[in-house]
Amino acid sequence: MNTLRSAEIQVLAHHVREAYMEIFPTETIESRLGALEPNSYVAVTCSPSRGVDVTLDMSERLASRGFKVVPHVAARMVRDKRHLHEIIARLNDLPIISIFVPGGDADAPLGDYSTALALLRDIAEIDHNFTEIGVAAHPEGHPHVAADELVRALLRKQEVANYLVTQMCFDADIIATWLRSIREQGVTLPAWLGLPGVADRGSLLKTSLRIGVGDSLRYLKRNPRAAARLMLSNEYRPDDLLFGLAPYLADPAYDIHGHHVYCFNQVEKTEQWRHEFLEGLS
Repeated sequence: MNTLRSAEIQVLAHHVREAYMEIFPTETIESRLGALEPNSYVAVTCSPSRGVDVTLDMSERLASRGFKVVPHVAARMVRDKRHLHEIIARLNDLPIISIFVPGGDADAPLGDYSTALALLRDIAEIDHNFTEIGVAAHPEGHPHVAADELVRALLRKQEVANYLVTQMCFDADIIATWLRSIREQGVTLPAWLGLPGVADRGSLLKTSLRIGVGDSLRYLKRNPRAAARLMLSNEYRPDDLLFGLAPYLADPAYDIHGHHVYCFNQVEKTEQWRHEFLEGLS
């Protein structure tokens, strides 16, 4: 951190302070969100097992508590245009201005939508109150989609969306190299970088393998100090990753707007880390 310039530290502090926390809709998670600062940003995922209605129900309750809620509307969990109209109508009644539209993790779609792009195009034809519509991006690729196709998809999605959120990654250089590449290829969507929060080591590695962040795991193998810190502790903390990202955060060429924290529902631990990290910066 001592090598960072003042401007880099300021941008880093702002991004961590304004980062939004991703949560899974479970029976107990809402009772634990009191650990967050008032008016915090909270993203609510849409799981194949629980469906979009659970996401919408929780988003409504959290919005009533004053949180700035970003619901996930997974394409594969939307049955058809009628269902989509119902979803948009529910969200239009809430103080929600941002949604995130991934393809979704379901093995098979519930209905007509198998891709995020198809859903995004239909959303664009419906009256809504959203000023921000986000899409998923993959700095380390996707287990089932070629890298060039991922870029082509982002180019098409930016016609109907206005920000991207990257998949979790442990390596600042991988993220920066990927951002430079997509910018050179014409992707102009502002980037929110997916940040692993404070997480149990086993859960983190299991999730990493599932979503295909193989290069990040190889990064740990190439950097024994980072690997040792992870393996000697029961928890991962993203401090080193943030310090590595800091020079890029302050560079307008990368157009990085903030962080999306994958906290694995470890809200209390991750929020405590956020306070400690910010105190350290100051």
